[in-house]
Amino acid sequence: MALLTPLFAFLYHLPQVYKWLLKPYYVASLFMSVAFLAVRKTPGICDHLATQREDGNSCDFDWREVEILMFLSAIVMMTEQRAITVEQHVGNIILFSKVANVILFFRLDIRMGLLYLTLCIVFLMTCKPPLYMGPEYIKYFSDKTIDDELDRDSRVTWIVEFFANWSPECQSFASVYADLSLKYNCAGLKFGKVDIGRYGEVFQEVRQYKVSASPLSKQLPSLVLFQGGKEVMRRPQVDKKGRAVSWSFTEV
Repeated sequence: MALLTPLFAFLYHLPQVYKWLLKPYYVASLFMSVAFLAVRKTPGICDHLATQREDGNSCDFDWREVEILMFLSAIVMMTEQRAITVEQHVGNIILFSKVANVILFFRLDIRMGLLYLTLCIVFLMTCKPPLYMGPEYIKYFSDKTIDDELDRDSRVTWIVEFFANWSPECQSFASVYADLSLKYNCAGLKFGKVDIGRYGEVFQEVRQYKVSASPLSKQLPSLVLFQGGKEVMRRPQVDKKGRAVSWSFTEV
C-alpha cells in the first residue's frame, strides 16, 4: 500500500505534469538537468573524456561520479518531504540535478564546469518558472483598494495572501491558494491577493499590513486572516526583530 499511494498520486497528476513539462522553461531545464549524462554517454564525445574507471571506459560513470549522484539523490529525497505541490517536486529535482551537473563538470574539466555554470547563471537571469494561470475565485488588491474592500462588510471574513511574482515559494503556492479559493469561497469567506513586490514600499509602512518584500525575510507568501477589517491571524508570524517564525499546519 505504501508503494501504491505515491503511484496513484503520480498517475493522477500525470496530465498536469505533461502540461508543465511542455512549457519552454521546463523543456530547457530538462536539457540542462541531463547535460552531463548526455556528454558522458554520447559516442564521439565521451571517447575524449577523462575517467577513473579501471577498465578505461570513458563512456560510463566512474565510482566517484556514482557516489556524487547517490549523495545528491539522498538530499533530493529529504527535501521532497517538504514539497506540497507537483511544481515544488519538479523544481527540487531540477535544482539538485543542476547542482550535480556543476559538480560533475568541474570535476571532469574546469573549462566545461565554467561553461555550464555560466549557462546556469544566464538561464536563471533570463528564464522564470511559468506563473499559475488557472481558475480561481480571488480578488486582487492594490494599496488603494484593500482598505475599502475589507471594511465594506463586517460579516465577510477575508483571507489575503501577500505575494511576489519573483518568489519561487509564491509561485509554487499559487495553485494551492487558487484551489482553496475554488473550494471554500462563499458569501461569508472571500480570498484576496496583494502583489507586495509591486506595492511593497507602501505596505511596509502600514502597521496592519506590514510585510517585508526582502528576499531574505522568509515572509513570502504571507497569509493574513481579516475579520471586520481587522487582522486576527497571520502565517508566518513575525517576531520582534522582523523575522518570520517557522510554523506548521497543526498550529493553525
